[in-house]
Parts: sequence; C-alpha cells; structure tokens
Amino acid sequence: MSKTTVAVIAAVSAGAGAAATAAMYSLRSSSKKIETEAATTTITTATTTTSTAKPPVPIPASQIFAPTPPTTATTTATTNSTALATTTGAPVDPAGLFEYGFPGPVADIAARSALISSFDRRLRNPHWVAEHITPSSLAIRDGDRKNSAFLEDTAVPEKFRAKLKDYFRSGYDRGHQVPAADAKWNQTAMDETFYLTNMCPQVGDGFNRDYWAHFEDFCRRLTQTYPSVRIVTGPLYLPKRDPVDNKWYVKYEVIGSPPNVAVPTHFFKVIFAEDGTVGGKVALGAFVLPNAPIPNEKPLTDFEVPVEAVERASGLEFATKLPVQRRKRLCAEASCALVIKDYADRQKAFAKGGSPPRK
Repeated sequence: MSKTTVAVIAAVSAGAGAAATAAMYSLRSSSKKIETEAATTTITTATTTTSTAKPPVPIPASQIFAPTPPTTATTTATTNSTALATTTGAPVDPAGLFEYGFPGPVADIAARSALISSFDRRLRNPHWVAEHITPSSLAIRDGDRKNSAFLEDTAVPEKFRAKLKDYFRSGYDRGHQVPAADAKWNQTAMDETFYLTNMCPQVGDGFNRDYWAHFEDFCRRLTQTYPSVRIVTGPLYLPKRDPVDNKWYVKYEVIGSPPNVAVPTHFFKVIFAEDGTVGGKVALGAFVLPNAPIPNEKPLTDFEVPVEAVERASGLEFATKLPVQRRKRLCAEASCALVIKDYADRQKAFAKGGSPPRK
C-alpha cells in the first residue's frame, strides 16, 4: 500500500500518537512483530457457516434501558423508563422518548443463501457483506449471470434504500461486494448477489471491471490452497489532506436524485483462509484499495494493511474470538499476486441498463 494511503488510514486513529500509529501500521516488519500486533487486534467476524441463518432480532429499546430484565414480553418503554427514574431518583426521564419509537441507527441485516449483509441506511451502502467460498462451492455451475437482474432490496424501508435510478447515468458501476461469480452454485444464490444492498458505486474502467475483478479472482484461487475461505467486504470513506490549509477532510461524491447514495473513497476486504481442521490455523489478510483506476501491474501487496487499520477506518471488528496462536499472515503463507484476466469485455456484455464507464 502506498505511504499516502497508509497515512490516510492512520489518520482515522485519533487516539494514538503519531509515532505509535506509524509503527503500528508498518508492514515492513518481521513475521514475529506481525504476530505480536495480531495479538492486540480486536475483531468480530460475521460467520456464514449455515445458509439458513436468520437475521438477528433487534433488542427493543425498552429492554436496553430497563433497570432490571423485563418480566414479560409486553413490558413497554414507558413502564421501564418510569421505573428507571424511580430507582435513580432522577428528575428527568430521557428514555421516555422511546414510547414514540427508537431513533436508531438501525442496521438492516440480510441473511441470504451465499452472503450475509449489513446495510447502512444513511449512506445507502452496506456496512459490510460476508461470504464463504470452498472448492466445492466454486466447482458447481448451476447459476448463470445472464439470468440475474439488479434488484432494489424491498426489505429496506423505501425512504432509506438505494434505488436503480440512483445509478442511472451516474458514471459509476453497481459494484458487487460479494461477486456473482462466487455464487454460481445456485441460481437463487446468484440472483441474491444482485440486490443493491450488496452494491456500492464503483469506478468501472480500471477498477470494478479490471483490478477489483482480478482481486476477486485472487480470493477464489485461494481455495486451491485452503479448503475454506471467508471474506468480509465493504466500503470506506477515508480522509484526505487539503493542500491549501493542510487539514484532513472526508470528502465523497453522492449520487442519485435526490442525491442519497454515497460513493466510497476506498474498499476493504478482510480474508480468513482456514486450514480446514478443528481449532486449526487461520491465515488473515486485510486489504484497502482506492475506488479509482489501478494499473494491473500494481502489486496486490501494496494494498495490504494490518487488520487493525481496517477496524479503525470502518468502526468494525473482525476476529475477537480468534486466538493469536491460531493466526497467520496470509501474504506470508500464500502468494498474494494477481492473475490478470480480461474481464472488461465480458462484463460490458452484461451491462444492460447499467451505468456507462466513468470518464
């Protein structure tokens, strides 16, 4: 990864000193140091061990703010907040607001055949999307992309969802976070990757149809070495230093009419390559790529970052329950190199109703 991008990611770590941050994000260290850093990483993974998983049921605000666990399912926010005021003797009752509804934020969790996604209503993009690929899942070819169509996700309230018209003539591709090619094992599974809750605006030429597609192929090729590969993908909105006042600003385009859908500045992938044994080793790899044309000759390792860098930039966690002794660094265990294929012409053939390439 370039020094500029590393500095950008480090900049979102407001609590750390400059020297400590620079040391933390240095990738030019020994494998022993990398494992030491991994010990301090705090991450939560969204596992997809079963395709029948149901989305978690949100905990009612009335339960969150109750002084004691509610005794019945019908306990109201008003009752609990009144009890709280009585218990504390406070002259005010802020939790009484929840009698009229909980303001949020709310993450829309979708558990589908080949992916689990968490949707950000404010930015109209996913927070993250998790998938699981194996040699057997990639060997089955029962799904055909030609039979799939981009879909608005009606599970998201209409006023918060991304819409097909938002992408029309925007100059951006509807960029899959979990690629359709990872779900060829079933037509329904492939169709579900076309929900806009699995999409973000991506630069087409040079990125979505080129370098990003090669990166997705790299993830699939990992199944030649590892029997189980889990991947979390999502957008980032990273700050950039203004050359005039030398201050850092987060700046991103918003598309749609009215403009609702944010255009990410970067994208991340966190990869868990499992050795297939119970309690076995897991090769962890984290990558951050700019949403911009990238020359195909650019080494993938230039975009490798510590997992903690993605956590700090995204507000997510990825492996809090994975002991440090089970962790390996992916690019130390496997060759982190792309195989360049011609995806552009093939993807243009399926671009009906899509956006023109960004100029």
